[in-house]
Parts: sequence; structure tokens; C-alpha cells
Amino acid sequence: MKTLVLGGYGNFGARICRALAADPGIVLLVAGRDAQRAAAFASSIGGNARGVRIDAQASGFADTLRELGVGLVIHTAGPFQRQDYRVPQAVAAAGAHYIDLADGRRFVCDFPAALDAVFRAAGRTAVSGASTVPALSSAVVDQLCASWQAIRSIDICIAPAQSAPRGEATLAGVLAYCGEPIRVWQGGKWVEQPGWADPVKVEFARMKPRRGALCDIPDLELFPLRYAGVQSVMFRAALEVGLAQQAFAVMAVMRRMGLLRAPQKLAALLNSAGRVFDGLGSALGGMVVRVEGTDAQGQPARRAWDIAADDNHGPEIPCMAAILLARKLARGEGLPGLATGDALPVGAHACAGLLALPEFEPEFARWGMVTDVVEEPLRNGPSAL
Repeated sequence: MKTLVLGGYGNFGARICRALAADPGIVLLVAGRDAQRAAAFASSIGGNARGVRIDAQASGFADTLRELGVGLVIHTAGPFQRQDYRVPQAVAAAGAHYIDLADGRRFVCDFPAALDAVFRAAGRTAVSGASTVPALSSAVVDQLCASWQAIRSIDICIAPAQSAPRGEATLAGVLAYCGEPIRVWQGGKWVEQPGWADPVKVEFARMKPRRGALCDIPDLELFPLRYAGVQSVMFRAALEVGLAQQAFAVMAVMRRMGLLRAPQKLAALLNSAGRVFDGLGSALGGMVVRVEGTDAQGQPARRAWDIAADDNHGPEIPCMAAILLARKLARGEGLPGLATGDALPVGAHACAGLLALPEFEPEFARWGMVTDVVEEPLRNGPSAL
């Protein structure tokens, strides 16, 4: 399958390209607006890769995809918080499959309704949010609660390593909701809480505790619908250096006071300035997913899944779902008439429940990541990280 990666030499796109370049079932096109950078990167990774110059916003994008014979487009060129659906619409018009790494809540949650009809008409698969959330997070919850009678609460926290490579686009995406009111499902009803404000202590299996603050992601909206009866869903991000976490909290307060109208415009500056804190942090990052509910025996239960990624390998995790899905499509597992038992469905979908946790495990092992499942004691009062 000829696979084109938009943003193919960027922070996440480059990782996906490296993983797919040697796949015998994939001919890889590293795509971006800079032809020289695309060609140089493609040459550096070898395999079946070559660089191409593409502007995904150009009016002739669909025609270009047809001319190149593209069968799959992987869209990594964020941030997605302010993007429309012109890119996936062009992909559908070109008769290709589509995968993106979007973490923008509206982009992912509205994706199926907006695009299912055009991808079904094309007989192709489109997946949005093929990243840590909701692809991996939903796989973890499904595994942790596979035999449970009920799920009461879901708490998720991502904790990046301070020295891990950061992308300006990713930072702009998370800054976009700094201080903004975010709708969160708490106590069986929707409430609003400010993004990145009021950090709380989060505990991990193999890392020191950190303070995490609310971030706006698709899971906050998808999970109350996916897991019937759940009363609370929370997602936080916990930076390694306390000063950096506090800086985000201060920006959240400034935005709520009207003193900082567009924090995302500071992304380039903060991306560079963040290196000042690298000496205070480490190369160890991770993630924890905690669930509470009623187990198979009808008893109250609390269980946590942790992953620890050392040596600055944490940014590989957001790329894994797209890599796994691309390989499925290359094997024909999303094409009508060629599907196997774990086929990808035709049409447009948010990436929740499309991959099982065991499918990620070879990727975790490839990067030396360690996972733990811990049975935890129940706590009094509302569920907390």
C-alpha cells in the first residue's frame, strides 16, 4: 500500500515514517511543504521511502493523491484544535484510507458524523484520534474492566519527560485551552472546569509523584458515551518540573482574568524556553489510567495501569496506534471482501476500541517500556488520582 505521511519529517510524523519505511507491505511517501527536507529525511531512513512536496490545503490535493496512487494518508500535521475537515474530505475524494493523530476534542468527536457518509461511499476507512488518546487509553480501560459489572470512574494522566523532544504544534494545541472552561463529566453530570488550572498530586508506579492539571481531550466526551453508567471521567497532564507546571497554572489564571487572550501564540517562545528546565528533569515519562467500579464478583474495585518510558522514548507512544492501524490496512484488513476477524470497519470513526491493548505490547517492548497493573485500595470520598 502506498502510504503518504503528512508532516512526515515532523516530531511525530518522522517516528511513524521510520517505523513504516522497512515494512514490505508499504511504499512510503514522506510529505511536507519543503521538498528538500522531505527528500533528505526519506533518504536517511531508507527502505521504500521517498520524499514529496505537498500542500494539503491546496485545492488540487485530491488530484495529487490520485496521481501518486496513494492508498492511505496519515495526517500528523497538527495542531488539530483549529482545523476543519478539508484534508480527510480530499482523501475520501481520492479513494484512499485516512488516519490522523488528532487530539482536538471537537475534531475527533465530530469526525464520524461529519465524514462517515463520504468514506462509506468510497468504501474506505477513516480513523481520527489514532494516538495516546483515545486509541491507547480506550484499549487500557477495555482491558482493565473486561469482566467488570460496572465502571464508576476513569482517571487518566499523561506525564511527559522534561527532556523528551517537544513539537511546537503540540504545544500550541495544549495552550489553546489553557484557562478555558472545559466540559467534564463529574458525579454523573456535566460541569465546567478551567484547563491547566488547580494541579493536583498524581501517583505513578515507577515515577515520583507529580502535579497534574486538567486538559481538554476527546476522552472527556467519548468515554461517558462508551462506558455506560460511568459517573466521572478525568484527564490530566503532569509536567515533570514543578515550575513549568506552575507556569501553565499562572497562564490559566491570566487568561481567565482577560490578561492573556491567546496563550497558543506563545508556543514557539515556550518551546524554546522550556529547554532551560531540562537540567531539572529527566528522560523518564509515562502514563497512568485508573478505574474504579464493581468487579466480576460484585465487589468494589480500584485498578491502575501504568507505563514508564525511559531514554526520552515517550513520544513514540502517540505514534503507535497509527503505525498499528497502517499495518492492518496494508494487510487488507480494512478492505471489503479481504477482511479478517479483526478487520477495520469501513466509514469514519473516532479511534476508541479499534485496537486491543495486547496489540500495543510489541511496540512497548521495542522501546524498552515497562507496564504495570496494580490493584489499589479504595479511597474514601470522590475518586482521585
